[in-house]
Amino acid sequence: MMYQVTIKGKGDMVEAFKDEGIFVTFGDNAPDTLKDFCYAIDVNPVNGVVKPGCKLVIDGKEYKIVKVGDVANENLANLGHVTYSFNGEDAECLPGTICVEKAEIPALDIGSTIAIVE
Repeated sequence: MMYQVTIKGKGDMVEAFKDEGIFVTFGDNAPDTLKDFCYAIDVNPVNGVVKPGCKLVIDGKEYKIVKVGDVANENLANLGHVTYSFNGEDAECLPGTICVEKAEIPALDIGSTIAIVE
């Protein structure tokens, strides 16, 4: 396991991005302008490099990672901040985004687990 974290809080507006097929996590130092849109997590170490072919595991369900933005690994390790996109291989993958196969975003809540495995 390269990475694992548990959601410990959520902003009032986290559902705002659901229709766009994304969700966002951030550690305790999220800027006030972003807090309402993020799932709050602890900043945990990342053991390795997240890359295409790894798997994102949310509450036990696996999704294949298809693209990783240029700063996603650094942001995840340093800030806990990353956008997870469920829009598939053909969608744009922004610098701070981990893109997975096209799928419906899983239901997330406080206590949900997010992991990345090779």
